Amino acid sequence: MAGRETRAVQPEIERARDLISRGGVVALTGAGISTDSGIPDFRGPQGVWTTDPKAERMSDISYYLSDPDIRRRSWQNRLSAPAWTAEPNPGHRALADLERLGLLTDLLTQNIDGLHQLAGSSPQIVVELHGTMRESICMTCGDRRDMQLVLERVRAGEEDPECTECDGILKSATVSFGRSLDPEDLWRAEKAARSADVFLAVGSSLGVYPVAALVPVAARDGAQIVIVNAEPTPYDELAAAVIRGSISEVLPQLVPPE
Repeated sequence: MAGRETRAVQPEIERARDLISRGGVVALTGAGISTDSGIPDFRGPQGVWTTDPKAERMSDISYYLSDPDIRRRSWQNRLSAPAWTAEPNPGHRALADLERLGLLTDLLTQNIDGLHQLAGSSPQIVVELHGTMRESICMTCGDRRDMQLVLERVRAGEEDPECTECDGILKSATVSFGRSLDPEDLWRAEKAARSADVFLAVGSSLGVYPVAALVPVAARDGAQIVIVNAEPTPYDELAAAVIRGSISEVLPQLVPPE
């Protein structure tokens, strides 16, 4: 890593922009792309789980299903989630620009905030690998609704709202610990990784599997790897370019001029 760390940032940016300008780009985004929009990550120095270890229980399906207190706390947290007032930042918009230029074919995200779509990325190319906080789902019958409809009930006084279809337990349509990723979403992501000419990993620690494994999958099938992240990742040595810095400042510089 020593040689990588001593590289100047600007040559890395130029190398990455040259690769991206050739097209066939598949992007993978993690929590780091949304921190500049005011949404904290989970494991960073000021992450949700770092500052409040008990909060991690709300993301564990076994605790969530078995403990009404965890569910009540979860609903209060959903009411005040910063994502409801967050706006896409220049990093999100840069990826939308790459799609508009015909360079980005697939956008795989570990984020649940929906900011890529708000920035203008086509829902058709976005694969939300960890689900979305913008919908609710019943754990019994699978009924899905706009999350705001359920939050209105919480504001009206329901501490742990039940499914209106079957009285089952409701939660956000996100993938909790203890549950597997949606097989179709994972299949789409793997297919995209294998077809990529450039695999652009942004704001992800690349330490959560199976999503992190998409990087070596893409590399084995010939993709050039570009990593933009504040901290080192396990796959930096596979990359043709590694860029440290503010994602909302770096990503716009990777968009080729029209």
